[in-house]
Amino acid sequence: MYRVEAKDTDALGLSNAAMAQEPAIREGPFSEQMVWDQLKTVYDPEIPVNIVDLGLVYSCVIAPLEHGGNRVHIKMSMTAPGCGMGNVLKADVESKLSRLPSVKEVHVEVVLDPPWHPGLMSDAAKLQLGFDLDYGTTQVSPTIYGEKK
Repeated sequence: MYRVEAKDTDALGLSNAAMAQEPAIREGPFSEQMVWDQLKTVYDPEIPVNIVDLGLVYSCVIAPLEHGGNRVHIKMSMTAPGCGMGNVLKADVESKLSRLPSVKEVHVEVVLDPPWHPGLMSDAAKLQLGFDLDYGTTQVSPTIYGEKK
């Protein structure tokens, strides 16, 4: 499986200038909300839902750096341990978060414990994918660090 970025769709004979534009980064001082907003622009290439609503982001920790700026550390999972797109998703998160104002370092850690399960999805994601709202809620969910927006 290959992923073609929107900006490169012309190589396939497709023309969609709107898709090729990066989502606008909110103006103003850096905040945790900016990080969560950027994470919501990262989509699993096999599922049309962003990684936050899929419940793949387990933690978001922001720490100031000694010489100014911030470090963002993300712990996230995959929908399946053998997901072939793991490195693509990780790189997408790193790329998008590194564009935020005052972000100097981004570290994305892919973890498989605890394993992801459908009960971690937001209600909106469950509805979009055709699941019942209570689907998967009997499984234990991981503790989410950093406020989920």
